[in-house]
Amino acid sequence: MLKPLTDEQLLGLLNDIESDKSERKQSMRGNTPDTARQAICAFANDMSGHNEAGVLFIGADDNGNPSGEPITDELIRVLADIKTDGKILPLPVMTVEKRVLKGSDMAIITVMPSDMPPVKYNGRIWIRTGSRRVIAGEQDERILNEKRRHKNLPYDLYPVPTATITDLSRALFEDIFLPGAFAPEILDENNRTYEERLASCMMIVSPEDTTPTVHGLLAIGKTPQTHIPGAYIQFIRMDGNELSNDVIDEATISGPIPNMMTHINHVISAHNRRAFDITSAPTHKITETYPISAIQQIIYNAVMHRTYERTNAPVHFHWYDDRIEIISPGGLYGNVTIDTLGKPGVVDYRNPNLAATMKTYGLVQRFGRGITITRDEMKKNGNPAPEFHADQGLVKCTMRKGSAL
Repeated sequence: MLKPLTDEQLLGLLNDIESDKSERKQSMRGNTPDTARQAICAFANDMSGHNEAGVLFIGADDNGNPSGEPITDELIRVLADIKTDGKILPLPVMTVEKRVLKGSDMAIITVMPSDMPPVKYNGRIWIRTGSRRVIAGEQDERILNEKRRHKNLPYDLYPVPTATITDLSRALFEDIFLPGAFAPEILDENNRTYEERLASCMMIVSPEDTTPTVHGLLAIGKTPQTHIPGAYIQFIRMDGNELSNDVIDEATISGPIPNMMTHINHVISAHNRRAFDITSAPTHKITETYPISAIQQIIYNAVMHRTYERTNAPVHFHWYDDRIEIISPGGLYGNVTIDTLGKPGVVDYRNPNLAATMKTYGLVQRFGRGITITRDEMKKNGNPAPEFHADQGLVKCTMRKGSAL
């Protein structure tokens, strides 16, 4: 758990202007939102290997003196949103708080070293060299990759011994994934080998050990289900309101994540009815049985947050006459409970690298918003609010038809 630093510890960092564990910003105006994120990224990468928190002070000048910047609740909220806006990947472990130092309010962003370096901000890997921020070079990336191998990793970075590097799609990696993951000028530096790039993106264990990870197979695997049997979506359309009713349509949706999501979107569109109202308003109104974006958010969440460990169960997508049920294997994770599910700021990730990859593919716009979007879209379309049930083995979302269709 990330514990707040004491006032004495913070003052020590605030006064040490040569430290590579702290940085100061007078305000969040101008280009500071950009440079602040660079600093957070660099602290998360912990290139110096301190294995200690880095601190970004908002409201302090370069010498560590108070700048007099008002530290409002809105500013704290904006700073907290940095964690989940999807610009820093994998997501940083950080806290934001208001503290009084040297007789003045300051915003304190405390960042822990990542277990999953390299961490990127807008496709660039930032590190600290002394008190300066710089973009990592090739050797820096190799060091960060090596550091990751000695951490306590999440399951999505476990190696899959039955797979080899040939089970990964080089075309998908180089043509689709990399342009979304890295800035153009980084990709223009072509000195990194294919294996080094895979390792930097956590698709394989290392350039020397090219065993694919769970994340690598899910993200760019040719046939991930060969090695991760439950990593698919089972769709069934019933003729009625019970699972025992006749089946109208069914599909086993497999492949790497982007292919699965393209396929499931076609299935959703094919089964979703639309009604056109041309009389009640000056312009015609289109009502769908279910808002497509709402179904997408729940499916994306199910694939992102499900457990892939020690189970062959797929994500189940059951479409009845009166409702949709989407069932994800594995219960809620971390600090998310059934009461806090979908509440702003309450997020946790069983598969953090898979979550980052879904952001890279454009399937997630920002983190922690999927359920809120679903609720909003269901309400606008005239549907009842989605219902959630969770236990240790699954999370189920039920979406019901509205009165219009």
